Amino acid sequence: MTIRAVVFDVGGVLARVTPMDFDRIWEARLGLAGGTIGTTMADVWTAGEVGRVTEDEVHRAMADRLGLTAPQVDAIMADMWTQYLGVAETTIIEYARSLRPAVRTGILSNSFVGAREREHARYGFGDLVDELIYSHEVGLRKPDPALWELTCRRMGCAPREVVFVDDVPRLVDSARAFGMQAVLMDDPARVVSELAEKINKP
Repeated sequence: MTIRAVVFDVGGVLARVTPMDFDRIWEARLGLAGGTIGTTMADVWTAGEVGRVTEDEVHRAMADRLGLTAPQVDAIMADMWTQYLGVAETTIIEYARSLRPAVRTGILSNSFVGAREREHARYGFGDLVDELIYSHEVGLRKPDPALWELTCRRMGCAPREVVFVDDVPRLVDSARAFGMQAVLMDDPARVVSELAEKINKP
């Protein structure tokens, strides 16, 4: 079975999540009860993942609902993006870079409005792969089967010709159920070895 495309998740795969709980930090600073930011902003975070709000609307909602000033909102969101963007997983990034042009490469991420620009500025993802598929741009989140179908179509491949790498077991299972090959991200060196074996398998 020929592998023609490899698609990578971002958080937990191409980037390690930064160990910082921005909402708890800011709840303590602002004297808010624990969980207030998450509960108050839950629908906005969800909407942002599928592109139903703009960044300006996110900022306005946070200011209005939590009674914050614009500088406070800016500071909170800056910490949110620090946590969101994480730290480069260089082993996986460099392996992804090495794959073209032998196979097509892509990114498939459950993202948040504003992620494409910030991830490109931090990591150059727009130049790393052939296709960028962000949930906030296509209006679909993993594990929606419609997103697996869209991914295969964008990659120009049948599901069995695509390997998907994610750090969440249920998403790996869902991709496999759709007919894609999938690899669970745990140890970067092991993942690279498994991908190389799948790609080079006659």
